Amino acid sequence: MEIVQLSDGIITIGQFLKHQSIIQSGGEAKWFLAENEVYLNDEPENRRGKKLHHGDVLDLGEFGVYRIEYVDETI
Repeated sequence: MEIVQLSDGIITIGQFLKHQSIIQSGGEAKWFLAENEVYLNDEPENRRGKKLHHGDVLDLGEFGVYRIEYVDETI
């Protein structure tokens, strides 16, 4: 499991896929989610706009398993 630390505020699955360079553009997120089994906290997920919260575990199958951590860089 890879821990991904983000400081941009809450992002969506589509934004995360682009952030990790799994897809090239936001428009590819819908296709990616339709073609691949994706689990968010062990539940099937296919909404590209689903927000990822601190501590969420996103399982993208062959593309990896990620735990989301939001960090506050103002400290």
